[in-house]
Amino acid sequence: MKKIMVICVLVGFVQTVLGQSNQCIVQATGFKSDAGKCSIYLYKAEKGFPKDFKYSIASVSGTIENGKCRLVLKNIPKGKYAVVAHHDKNGNRKLDTNFLGMPKEGVGTSNNVKSRFGPPSFEDSTFSIVKPSSAISITIKYL
Repeated sequence: MKKIMVICVLVGFVQTVLGQSNQCIVQATGFKSDAGKCSIYLYKAEKGFPKDFKYSIASVSGTIENGKCRLVLKNIPKGKYAVVAHHDKNGNRKLDTNFLGMPKEGVGTSNNVKSRFGPPSFEDSTFSIVKPSSAISITIKYL
């Protein structure tokens, strides 16, 4: 009977530790105006990053005040991720692009990766969430 109780307690403990969720606080700056929304998209894999938001595993949107926006992604398991911050000026939840595929709205990625040709890579934009609360800063860029 004692063995069963010990096993139950250990299983409960392991589930509690493994099931802990974390949050990622994203501070986005550099917005040219407060019009529209700031949208944050979290990616666990390279597929779709950074333009196709349907492949993100979590997202949140909020208001822009004085060229800044602070948003929190909640219930994120520990791991390696990349984030895209997007100035959704017209509220369509899409990254509007021109005929060449270049963004017409402001956008930024975790690690503030600078790229000369094309979008930043997932690998260059990754960071790790290893503690209950992680914070990153992203600077919005306009082309």
